[in-house]
Amino acid sequence: MSSPVPVLLTFLALSACQGHTATLLQTSTLLKENIKLLSDPEMKVSCDKMNVTNIFAGNKKVDDMEILCKATTVILEAHSCHKNLKGIYINLFKLVQMKSAVHKAPCPVAAGNTTSLHHFLKDLKRVLQRLVKDYSI
Repeated sequence: MSSPVPVLLTFLALSACQGHTATLLQTSTLLKENIKLLSDPEMKVSCDKMNVTNIFAGNKKVDDMEILCKATTVILEAHSCHKNLKGIYINLFKLVQMKSAVHKAPCPVAAGNTTSLHHFLKDLKRVLQRLVKDYSI
Protein backbone atom coordinates (compact mmCIF):
# COMPACT_ATOMS: atom_id res chain seq x y z
CA MET A 1 0.00 0.00 0.00
CA SER A 2 1.77 3.12 -1.13
CA SER A 3 0.47 6.63 -1.48
CA PRO A 4 1.61 9.03 -4.11
CA VAL A 5 4.14 11.57 -2.90
CA PRO A 6 1.89 14.61 -3.61
CA VAL A 7 -0.82 13.17 -1.35
CA LEU A 8 1.68 12.64 1.46
CA LEU A 9 3.09 16.15 1.07
CA THR A 10 -0.40 17.64 1.16
CA PHE A 11 -1.21 15.65 4.27
CA LEU A 12 1.99 16.83 6.00
CA ALA A 13 1.31 20.46 5.07
CA LEU A 14 -2.24 20.28 6.45
CA SER A 15 -1.02 18.58 9.62
CA ALA A 16 1.50 21.36 10.21
CA CYS A 17 -1.18 24.03 9.83
CA GLN A 18 -3.51 22.28 12.23
CA GLY A 19 -0.72 22.04 14.82
CA HIS A 20 -0.20 25.78 14.71
CA THR A 21 -3.93 26.43 15.05
CA ALA A 22 -4.19 23.98 17.93
CA THR A 23 -1.31 25.72 19.72
CA LEU A 24 -2.97 29.13 19.28
CA LEU A 25 -6.26 27.78 20.58
CA GLN A 26 -4.56 26.14 23.55
CA THR A 27 -2.70 29.37 24.34
CA SER A 28 -5.90 31.37 24.14
CA THR A 29 -7.70 28.83 26.31
CA LEU A 30 -5.00 28.90 29.00
CA LEU A 31 -5.00 32.70 29.06
CA LYS A 32 -8.79 32.90 29.27
CA GLU A 33 -8.92 30.21 31.96
CA ASN A 34 -6.46 32.18 34.07
CA ILE A 35 -8.50 35.36 33.61
CA LYS A 36 -11.58 33.45 34.73
CA LEU A 37 -9.77 32.09 37.79
CA LEU A 38 -8.50 35.56 38.65
CA SER A 39 -12.05 36.95 38.30
CA ASP A 40 -13.48 34.44 40.78
CA PRO A 41 -14.96 36.35 43.74
CA GLU A 42 -13.58 33.65 46.05
CA MET A 43 -10.07 34.89 45.20
CA LYS A 44 -10.63 37.61 47.79
CA VAL A 45 -8.99 35.70 50.61
CA SER A 46 -7.23 36.67 53.81
CA CYS A 47 -3.79 36.26 52.23
CA ASP A 48 -4.50 39.08 49.74
CA LYS A 49 -2.42 41.28 52.04
CA MET A 50 0.51 38.89 51.82
CA ASN A 51 3.57 40.63 50.34
CA VAL A 52 5.01 39.23 47.12
CA THR A 53 7.70 40.45 44.75
CA ASN A 54 6.37 43.10 42.40
CA ILE A 55 7.57 41.89 39.01
CA PHE A 56 5.54 44.64 37.32
CA ALA A 57 7.52 47.49 38.90
CA GLY A 58 10.66 48.97 37.42
CA ASN A 59 11.94 48.17 33.95
CA LYS A 60 9.07 48.14 31.47
CA LYS A 61 11.26 46.67 28.69
CA VAL A 62 10.65 43.13 29.93
CA ASP A 63 9.03 40.85 27.34
CA ASP A 64 5.72 39.10 27.95
CA MET A 65 7.24 35.65 28.30
CA GLU A 66 9.63 36.86 30.97
CA ILE A 67 6.74 38.45 32.87
CA LEU A 68 4.73 35.21 32.68
CA CYS A 69 7.77 33.19 33.69
CA LYS A 70 8.41 35.40 36.72
CA ALA A 71 4.71 35.32 37.57
CA THR A 72 4.94 31.52 37.83
CA THR A 73 7.57 31.97 40.54
CA VAL A 74 5.51 34.47 42.52
CA ILE A 75 2.37 32.32 42.22
CA LEU A 76 4.33 29.21 43.24
CA GLU A 77 5.48 30.99 46.40
CA ALA A 78 1.90 31.95 47.27
CA HIS A 79 0.00 28.91 45.90
CA SER A 80 -0.82 27.49 49.34
CA CYS A 81 -2.88 30.61 49.96
CA HIS A 82 -5.80 29.71 47.70
CA LYS A 83 -6.81 26.70 45.60
CA ASN A 84 -7.16 28.76 42.37
CA LEU A 85 -3.52 29.82 42.55
CA LYS A 86 -2.40 26.27 41.82
CA GLY A 87 -4.45 26.23 38.60
CA ILE A 88 -3.09 29.64 37.63
CA TYR A 89 0.45 28.39 38.27
CA ILE A 90 -0.09 25.27 36.12
CA ASN A 91 -1.54 27.31 33.25
CA LEU A 92 1.28 29.88 33.36
CA PHE A 93 3.85 27.10 33.52
CA LYS A 94 2.34 25.43 30.43
CA LEU A 95 2.25 28.74 28.54
CA VAL A 96 5.90 29.44 29.22
CA GLN A 97 6.85 25.88 28.33
CA MET A 98 4.94 26.03 25.02
CA LYS A 99 5.92 29.53 23.93
CA SER A 100 9.45 30.20 25.13
CA ALA A 101 12.71 28.57 24.23
CA VAL A 102 14.60 31.05 26.42
CA HIS A 103 12.64 31.04 29.68
CA LYS A 104 12.14 27.94 31.79
CA ALA A 105 9.45 28.43 34.44
CA PRO A 106 9.65 29.13 37.26
CA CYS A 107 12.14 31.92 36.57
CA PRO A 108 14.34 33.51 39.20
CA VAL A 109 12.86 36.67 40.69
CA ALA A 110 15.18 39.19 42.31
CA ALA A 111 14.17 40.53 45.69
CA GLY A 112 13.16 44.14 45.52
CA ASN A 113 9.90 46.01 45.47
CA THR A 114 6.98 44.19 46.97
CA THR A 115 3.25 44.51 46.59
CA SER A 116 0.24 42.78 48.08
CA LEU A 117 -0.86 39.53 46.51
CA HIS A 118 -4.16 41.25 45.74
CA HIS A 119 -2.46 43.99 43.66
CA PHE A 120 -0.13 41.46 42.03
CA LEU A 121 -3.10 39.38 40.87
CA LYS A 122 -4.89 42.47 39.53
CA ASP A 123 -1.77 43.41 37.53
CA LEU A 124 -1.40 39.85 36.27
CA LYS A 125 -5.03 39.82 35.15
CA ARG A 126 -4.46 43.06 33.19
CA VAL A 127 -1.42 41.54 31.45
CA LEU A 128 -3.34 38.38 30.55
CA GLN A 129 -6.28 40.40 29.22
CA ARG A 130 -3.89 42.44 27.06
CA LEU A 131 -2.29 39.26 25.72
CA VAL A 132 -5.68 37.82 24.79
CA LYS A 133 -6.72 41.07 23.13
CA ASP A 134 -3.45 41.57 21.24
CA TYR A 135 -2.77 37.91 20.49
CA SER A 136 0.78 38.74 21.57
CA ILE A 137 1.87 35.20 22.33
